[in-house]
Amino acid sequence: MYPAELVKPMRQDLASAGFEELHTAEAVEKAINKEGITLVVVNSVCGCAAANARPAAKMSLVNTKKPDHLVTVFAGVDTEAVNAARGLMVPFPPSSPSMALFKNGELVHMIERHHIEGRPAEMIAENLIGAYNEFC
Repeated sequence: MYPAELVKPMRQDLASAGFEELHTAEAVEKAINKEGITLVVVNSVCGCAAANARPAAKMSLVNTKKPDHLVTVFAGVDTEAVNAARGLMVPFPPSSPSMALFKNGELVHMIERHHIEGRPAEMIAENLIGAYNEFC
């Protein structure tokens, strides 16, 4: 849906912080079902992804406890991967950007778009850090 040249810097923003990009449903299922804690960021081209979600995801990693695995899918680009990730985030409705924390394949914490819009990245990072401290 979006041209590769448009999303490339948005992808690299998380990839440069250690997030593995997932492009297929199989890759998503394999990553989320790994033993340990997995943070999944549903990336997006919207302004709240740039100003709030991506910075928050990166800030949250400056913590003693953090996820074992960091992965990302891109809404509007990696349709198969995004659909697979969202399928594992039920009962939460699809939203992007969003972030989900999985423990041994089980969803344990969710941050939806409405938790991201209008909130500073620091507040979102604190939310994630709280989840890391509880589940990691």
